[in-house]
Amino acid sequence: MKITFENVRYKNLLSSGNAWTTVTLDQNRTTLISGTNGSGKSTILDAIVFALYGKAFRKVNKNQLINTINGKETLVEIKFKIGKNAFLIRRGIKPNIFEIIKNGELLNQDAASRDYQAYLEQNILNLNFKSFNQIVILGSATYVPFMELPTGTRRDIIEDLLDIQVFSVMNTLLKDRVSSNKESINENSYQMDLTESKLESAKEHNASIRAIKEEEVDKIKEKMAAHIKDVEAAKTVIEQKNSELDIVVDDIKDKPEMKAKSEKAKSLRRDIESQVRSHQTELSFYKDHDDCPTCKQGIDHEFKAGIVIEKDAKVTELEAGLEKLAIKSKEYDDRLEIISSLEDKMRTINLGIGDQRATIKVAKNALLSYKAELDRAQEEVKAVDASTIKTHTNNLEKFETDQQDLFNHKEILTVVSAMLKDGGIKTRIIRQYIPVMNKLINKYLGAFDLFVDFQLDENFNETIKSRFRDTFSYASFSEGEKLRISLSIMLAWRAVAKLRNSVATNLLLLDETLDGALDGVGIENLIDTLHNLNSDDNIFVISHRGDQFGDKFDHHINFTKVKNFSEVTSKGEKMQHSIEDLIRRINVMKDNAILLHRVRNEFAEISYKEYDKDACQVLIDDIQAMALLIANDKQGKEVITEMEYKK
Repeated sequence: MKITFENVRYKNLLSSGNAWTTVTLDQNRTTLISGTNGSGKSTILDAIVFALYGKAFRKVNKNQLINTINGKETLVEIKFKIGKNAFLIRRGIKPNIFEIIKNGELLNQDAASRDYQAYLEQNILNLNFKSFNQIVILGSATYVPFMELPTGTRRDIIEDLLDIQVFSVMNTLLKDRVSSNKESINENSYQMDLTESKLESAKEHNASIRAIKEEEVDKIKEKMAAHIKDVEAAKTVIEQKNSELDIVVDDIKDKPEMKAKSEKAKSLRRDIESQVRSHQTELSFYKDHDDCPTCKQGIDHEFKAGIVIEKDAKVTELEAGLEKLAIKSKEYDDRLEIISSLEDKMRTINLGIGDQRATIKVAKNALLSYKAELDRAQEEVKAVDASTIKTHTNNLEKFETDQQDLFNHKEILTVVSAMLKDGGIKTRIIRQYIPVMNKLINKYLGAFDLFVDFQLDENFNETIKSRFRDTFSYASFSEGEKLRISLSIMLAWRAVAKLRNSVATNLLLLDETLDGALDGVGIENLIDTLHNLNSDDNIFVISHRGDQFGDKFDHHINFTKVKNFSEVTSKGEKMQHSIEDLIRRINVMKDNAILLHRVRNEFAEISYKEYDKDACQVLIDDIQAMALLIANDKQGKEVITEMEYKK
């Protein structure tokens, strides 16, 4: 995108006072800035450079730019357009000011000043200080010719010119990526080793824990087996005691009968004993009494003897019955004692059965508890493998996957790194453009009457040969010839920038190029070449020879010193051109258009994207417009006819 500088204004800068000095930058194709030494004519260079880059063009520090009389409030403003966007850069000293205004709005100033400057150069201008000095300004004070720059600086300028610095930025970023990738690989490798160590330790630990848990399981199983054995033993005892109990139960089944008989015998015995006592009482009465106690009458002896005999016999009978009954009763009692003993035995057996059942119950409860403990212990054995080892295994698999991805990324970075190195894609692009650059340099050298074959290689080392194939070095040329070479290189860079649409700008500043090494022919050639550059260029030439060259420029600005302050006056524009001058300019512009077409054809593989058809058409339109000014001239009519044909 082309930068079109519109104007610059400044105050309290070097010899300029507190009043604004304004210079329009986009109205006239060629402008001569003249003045005596110290009048402030070169201050415009410092103003533009300070506004854009925060430093002076000349070798002075920042504070030396402040007007020594006023001592403060140095301020510079520059306006330019890039596409549809309008920019104003405002920069000052005492107080320090740095503002970037885009389309009337101040851009964010939160960043540090150096970051703000980097944003201006990288995101707006796309042009650094070194490249600006090689493409926009050729100054006598601090200008270092391209051919006198170190090889690295030359390459940087060309990379800016071809808009391939991005590859250098990418390479710098890539180095960070490569370093980060290496660190990531090392860190991931460390994590893999650490995880493997943790996994092995976990396996060993888990094996130990598993052994402990399995031992615990075995002990629980042993306890359970012991309780199961107790249950089985208790069941066997219960079976045995149940068998004994059955026998005892069978042995005491006559208990009710014996008990009934015993009770009956006891009752019968009580009855007989009562009868015996009754008969004994009667017997004793009759034995002891001869009279009736009731009626007081005597008892008959025969009757009495009969009663006594009867009663004795009855008593004897009853006593004999009692003896028999006592024997039977004893039998019943003895049986009942046996039965009672058997019942005691039965109770003992039942108690034993109860004890065994209690043992079984306790054992079963213990088994249930041990079963739960066994299940827990067995789950813990399983959990040993399912937790820590699984986690470490998953982590290790992830690290291995990440490591593979990192190595794959490393391979990609290696390939990209090889492409982004100076010998990679940038060199390929430079190789393609070197022929174009050399052709343009030699074209401008011819315009300056320096007819040599000037060739730059891909390392920007020169080979210079005469028409007779003699080889020269840049150092072997005179200062005037060196200036011609520097001018040719600068103009070639500007042409390539327009072709590439990279760092193109309307502004070209030449400081005292008319006042030094160039001879009269060289000056004429320079002025002619400047007039014949693209019509959208705005060229400013600074010289103290204003009276000599003023009529050769479209506009003339003169600086004077009034009371220690610089003042600027415009001497106006040249209103007319001679027919010869117009025809000469037309012919040169026609050659430029044809060259542009030739370059397009010869280097189609690299120029088809950069070729600006509209710009070429504008050039043709300008040629036709100038030709119309001399339409009555035969040569002018021929030019118009030729350009219509070319169009």
